[in-house]
Amino acid sequence: MTDRNPSSQDRDPTYGWVMVFAVFLLSALAFGALGSISVFLKPLAAEFGWSRGQTSLGYTVISFSSALFGILWGYIADRRGTRWFGLVAAFAMSGSLFALSQQNSIWQFYGLYFLFGAFGNAMVTSPLFANVGFWFTHKPGLALGVTASGGAMGQAVVPYLCALCLDLYGWQNTYMIIAVGYLALAVPVALLIRESPTREQSRQQSVSETRTFPLSEREVISWISCAIIFCCVCMAVPIVHLVPLLTDTGYTLEQATSVLMVLMLSGVMGRVLGGKLGDMIGALPSYMVMSGGQTLSVIWFPFLDSTLSLYLVAVLFGFTYSGVMSAILVCTRMMVSVNYAARAMSITSFFGWFGMGAGGFMGGYLFDLTGNYETSFVGAMLVGCVNLTIVTLFALRIRRQSSPDLASVSS
Repeated sequence: MTDRNPSSQDRDPTYGWVMVFAVFLLSALAFGALGSISVFLKPLAAEFGWSRGQTSLGYTVISFSSALFGILWGYIADRRGTRWFGLVAAFAMSGSLFALSQQNSIWQFYGLYFLFGAFGNAMVTSPLFANVGFWFTHKPGLALGVTASGGAMGQAVVPYLCALCLDLYGWQNTYMIIAVGYLALAVPVALLIRESPTREQSRQQSVSETRTFPLSEREVISWISCAIIFCCVCMAVPIVHLVPLLTDTGYTLEQATSVLMVLMLSGVMGRVLGGKLGDMIGALPSYMVMSGGQTLSVIWFPFLDSTLSLYLVAVLFGFTYSGVMSAILVCTRMMVSVNYAARAMSITSFFGWFGMGAGGFMGGYLFDLTGNYETSFVGAMLVGCVNLTIVTLFALRIRRQSSPDLASVSS
């Protein structure tokens, strides 16, 4: 049992919470730009004559580039640290957004979002989350949950602000405004990034951590990666297509983005409590609970005919989908060693971003085929069931390999 009153020698460094703040804000900016693609989707399609599938492929591009480069940054982070990751990402994110204001072709659209994902989003998510996780030995789930809630906060606030700017200034000026805002916010915060003392010491002294988890690191990451593909396909459909769905059914752009904002604000609490739940009942049970809620709620969005029910389902989906994100981070933090953490989180994120990209495109492609979003959201629910099946098999595998005294750890 963890000591409730740790000695001063054992207490987590106070600077760990500075790192939580810094990565919270940087991930809010990164995820906020991803979420805002749904707001730009219809204006850009109208401006250039692109289909929904073509435009939503921008989300797929940013997801895939985040996946590919995330593995590279994870490898570098485990060997060299993450001291300058935030600063590189700050300039990459703001520069890409400014260049998007000048785009005039679909290939420029894809290319600039590729750069945003590769040198922005990929650098401020998994490698920095791994860094934060090892600042804390007491209740790391809560710290990671608060950190990860930045992504939900960004997806709530940035798309809503973009919608307001779109109505007033058009899509080009909106991209310029958010580029300047990102630069002003991200650069000072990026200078706060420091490496976890635990990871720094382990890397410099080449110390191997003794693991008690019953499965190998490779097997753990294989199971999580398989599950997360389907989990993220499920969650990506409403993230990318909820705003277009609502505006198609008569809601104004401001009303539609307000629903997305409520969904994401609920997600802020979902990520915090998802991390805390991992500390209380175990990381994998927390993942299963949150995945079940996400899968049950996603199907209802195209079939709701009242504003109240729409907001209620948005709250439920936002809370559970975001809780899944925290639970994944806690699973990885608790199941792998300190020297493998950034690579582990980057590998699982690779498959997560693959799923996000595939889900975003799937929603648009099925819309183009059928002319409505019902099939897209039903498909999201079915894919979510596959995720739950894989996670259940993973839990059974851990139980079979665990001795009784390790059962609680494996959970």
